[in-house]
Amino acid sequence: MDSEWDSKTVIGFKAKAPKVTRNTSDLNAARRAGAVVATDKKITAGANKAHQGTDHQRIAKLDRENEVAPPPKISPTVGKAMQTARMELGLTQKDVAQKINEKPSILQDYEAGKAIPNPQVLGKLERVLGVKLRGSDIGKKLERPKKS
Repeated sequence: MDSEWDSKTVIGFKAKAPKVTRNTSDLNAARRAGAVVATDKKITAGANKAHQGTDHQRIAKLDRENEVAPPPKISPTVGKAMQTARMELGLTQKDVAQKINEKPSILQDYEAGKAIPNPQVLGKLERVLGVKLRGSDIGKKLERPKKS
């Protein structure tokens, strides 16, 4: 029982909690006052959590492991055959694009050999230009069925 009377309780005294400051003026004032100053650099301060350095490295490693070859581009012979057939008919790229209901840029890519071949587009081009663009003997004239 004596120990309780000997203990000392101080009322109204707050223990100093560490203060977190975000500006340099408060930090400098604390240093001038002689306070213990510790600075912590946040690792992901102001950065998007999805774009941390380790994620990029992991994703790049996965990409290297799963190398997939890009799809093959259209053969240059197909582009040449399209161009010559179009010139023989006296059509511009824009005219042919309108007839096959595609953008002129798609037709430019096909003629330049930069496009990834699409069988539907090639079929439309074959009908409009009257030239075979798929399979063997590319550039051969298509025989139009005779109407009876």
